[in-house]
Amino acid sequence: MKNLPHTRREFLKVSSTGIGLISLGQFAPEFLVQSAMASTPLPEKDKSILVIVQLAGGNDGLNTLIPYEDSNYYKLRPKIGIKKKDAIVINNTHALHPSMAKFNQLFIEGKAGIIQNVGYPNPNRSHFRSTEIWETAVDSDRTSTTGWVGRFMDNQCSGVPINSTDPLAVHMTNNTPQSFGGKKPHSTFGFVNRINRRDNEDTRKVLETTYLNTNGENDNSTFLKQTLMNTLLTERKVQQKLDEYKPSHNYPNSNLATSLKNVAAMIRAGFPTRVYFVSIGGFDTHSNQLINHSNLLTQLSDALHAFQKDLEGHKLDKQVTTMTFSEFGRRPNENESAGTDHGTAAPLFVIGSNVKGGVYGTAPNLNLKKNQDVEFSTDFRQVYSTMLEKWMNCSSESVLGRKYNGLDIIV
Repeated sequence: MKNLPHTRREFLKVSSTGIGLISLGQFAPEFLVQSAMASTPLPEKDKSILVIVQLAGGNDGLNTLIPYEDSNYYKLRPKIGIKKKDAIVINNTHALHPSMAKFNQLFIEGKAGIIQNVGYPNPNRSHFRSTEIWETAVDSDRTSTTGWVGRFMDNQCSGVPINSTDPLAVHMTNNTPQSFGGKKPHSTFGFVNRINRRDNEDTRKVLETTYLNTNGENDNSTFLKQTLMNTLLTERKVQQKLDEYKPSHNYPNSNLATSLKNVAAMIRAGFPTRVYFVSIGGFDTHSNQLINHSNLLTQLSDALHAFQKDLEGHKLDKQVTTMTFSEFGRRPNENESAGTDHGTAAPLFVIGSNVKGGVYGTAPNLNLKKNQDVEFSTDFRQVYSTMLEKWMNCSSESVLGRKYNGLDIIV
């Protein structure tokens, strides 16, 4: 990028032209579209940070948190039910999947909370629609153009404009999460894992070429060109910090672990970002679930453990809490393909040095008929309310639209 200006001062000397945002959107929507026209204040660097981990596809809760004392569990799952002797027992009624040894270490240390049977009223079994419900945090019979993180930024991160390109929210995914959408413009940034760095470099070259070859003179084009320049500068700054980062703990070789290592690098670099979003897919286990689910939970468990230990090594752990979510759980009964079909409620995890470890909520009633779903006992918005009120220091009612009873899971 040797021909591009390196600072805003240099930009002001050379810039009088620009391009339209729509033409840029097809090349880089993940890190440009929501950055345009941003005017938000810089959060203090010691503010609390929330890391959201999406388990895309619908995680099977009953084989994640195993109710080994409930005989109905084994009646419903004669082939894929996991025996107590093979699982990681954590209390008198439940055990973790045997692949979750690293996560169990955090649980033993009191740094991992498990909230069981989380869902919402009138559940939807469509991947797209249920994910939308979780990301917008509205009732299942409603839709919203904004996401719960976006509304948090609307309420907590708006004010006097500042001259900064540092993002308020970052996602390590190909597309901007729907949860980031707000009523007001906010500076957000998307960065694909370095495993896909060639795609990043190809996209950056297109944007640089577009920037350098743009002609025209009007206020709008000048502003849009500055937006593009700011985006490229932010990308360069982020990439430099990722390249320089030296983790304090070894990470396993997986996409999720790479994403979390990149998050740790940005936190270590002092970015004022309040929310990070990463994702691991593959949880739609309709067939051969035992092997597939085991591999996924190994990746999840090992990556979460490495991330937490890395933060602790850099003395950043008191600033960060990590939370998982999945669009739904699976049916209590196994299907004929040794898998499970789309269901409703499932457990989620909250990890961090400020978390009160333990198991929360009420276990699902498994005295069910074939293809009957469990009824949720904890609304997912109770978890969001807890994170907003007790961790992010934000009024949950202003974000979620009404009051939800929180959980006593944050110190």
